[in-house]
Amino acid sequence: MKVWLDGALVDAAGASVRVDDHGLTVGDGVFETVRSYGGRPFALDRHLDRLAASAAGLGLAPLPAELVRGAVAAVVEANGGGDTVLRITVTSGPGPAGSGRGDAGPTVLVTAGALPVWSAAAAVAVAPWPRNERGALVGVKTTSYAENVVALAWARRRGAEEALFVNLAGHLCEGTGSNVFVVVAGRLLTPPLSSGCLAGVTRAVILESTAATETDLTVDDLAGADEAFLTSTTREVQAIGMVDGLPLAPGPVTRAAAAALAAAVAV
Repeated sequence: MKVWLDGALVDAAGASVRVDDHGLTVGDGVFETVRSYGGRPFALDRHLDRLAASAAGLGLAPLPAELVRGAVAAVVEANGGGDTVLRITVTSGPGPAGSGRGDAGPTVLVTAGALPVWSAAAAVAVAPWPRNERGALVGVKTTSYAENVVALAWARRRGAEEALFVNLAGHLCEGTGSNVFVVVAGRLLTPPLSSGCLAGVTRAVILESTAATETDLTVDDLAGADEAFLTSTTREVQAIGMVDGLPLAPGPVTRAAAAALAAAVAV
């Protein structure tokens, strides 16, 4: 497996970053996950735009988009193309042990790996910890994922595949690695960005290619929904089959959303 690290393709087994890299020591970095179909990264421009927005949100210097695009292309080619999941990670680079940054410049890493396997219909559990929709990092896709790790482990101990968060206002927000859509009285709805959710790329494609609407939602809306589904780069459109132990049947709106995404990928 080949990875791109700070300007060069290297073997994954021998790739290394400095022990004082701020991405490692304090989680001072941003990332994007990109799905490649037959060697063609989907929605790469959208992902690079979000990467730039996340970097700006952390106060990191912008990277030339063409540099990252070239790194992605090199990793795809070096690993034989095909269907894969790519990860672009940018940290502030080596720095002191505290919160202050160093001046050595960023660390940039692009890797490729196997796609995860998801169930046809996910069981979800609503986490007991809220998302802070007023936090400094709202909408920023950072490498500081410990909160998500804890919530996902909590959900899996309860037999669920994904944990969902509400925000401080009590409104449905997002999953640990997904956005959520709910069908209520025939209407396809999803939490607005003001809920604190990440502006998911797949979420955006579904909003653009269906009649979905952004609106505040509650856990009761989810539990009593006609249908519901998760979206993410690797999940694509994944039906929700159970909410906190209560069954929820996949239906035609979920299938139509999946078809709409498939059509966008095929363009």
